[in-house]
Amino acid sequence: MSAASRPLRIAVTDPIMSAFSDDLRRTERPHEWVFADPGVPGSARAAIDGADVVICSRLTTDDMAGADHVRLVHATGAGVDRIDGEAVPDDVPLCNTGHHGPAIAEHVIMTALMLRRRALEADAEMRRGEWRTIATVPGSPPAGVPYHRSLAGSTLGLIGYGEIGRSVAHLAKAFGMRVVALRRHPDAGGPGTELLDRVYGEEQLHPLLRESDVVVVTAPLTESTRGMIDADALAQLHADALIVNVARGALIDEDALYAALAEKRIGGAAIDVWWDAPQGAEAPPVVQRFAALDRVVLTPHHSGHAGEVFSARAADIARNIDLIDAGLPLERQVR
Repeated sequence: MSAASRPLRIAVTDPIMSAFSDDLRRTERPHEWVFADPGVPGSARAAIDGADVVICSRLTTDDMAGADHVRLVHATGAGVDRIDGEAVPDDVPLCNTGHHGPAIAEHVIMTALMLRRRALEADAEMRRGEWRTIATVPGSPPAGVPYHRSLAGSTLGLIGYGEIGRSVAHLAKAFGMRVVALRRHPDAGGPGTELLDRVYGEEQLHPLLRESDVVVVTAPLTESTRGMIDADALAQLHADALIVNVARGALIDEDALYAALAEKRIGGAAIDVWWDAPQGAEAPPVVQRFAALDRVVLTPHHSGHAGEVFSARAADIARNIDLIDAGLPLERQVR
């Protein structure tokens, strides 16, 4: 499309990305923007009506009913699992964006340090007016206060080695950790391969778990990965091992993880993704179940929610709008 053509009509139905409208609008020429109101029923469908570009985190066939002019559907994140495949016509490209890897990697290291350095326990003790260190509490560990464990010299095991896994590996190396990874294609090269001390095939989950001090789950949720970390897998971890899940809750068997933590068969867990998604601001009951346990860091699926992530994603989307406007090949096209 040339610069003399009409502006594109662009529908934004993701309320998070709507907050970054200034970044979205940084296209080479002005366009017509329509932002759906999530509080108004049917607002997404109304915004999409007559649109050339749809920017969304989720999309249904009802949303796209009669949307005959759409030339591009752009997801506002890396995942497109909430976009109905049948909602996007075969001749309409579907693109995604990323940039969440570094932010999630920071969260992984932060929570691992919190658990290794007893930050939760120490904070609670200080708030109770207690000053408990190995210098003030009689008795050597385990009778007294336990020593910290450093990340340096430990082994971090990655289950999955995409954008998030590579970002975690970079930070883990900076902390002096060994890094091993489970990959579908263990012989595959590519960016970040040089960071790995050892690579396991997908059928070698148990050996990776036995070797790891900190296990980080970053794999996508598929029928083959659902429940892959079950009771047998958790039994491979040593008593001080930590598990951090920043992928999807269903990759880990909920009851098996709860039992391993409650019975203190593993050292702790950081859970950022859950088995039940809340319908509003109230946490699902499963959160309270794990909140009753010690040595568990709980967060509401926000590990990637750095402002810089969304600004960079908006810039990606703006660039693809320029590309389709100019009739050029798109970036990060997934279909």
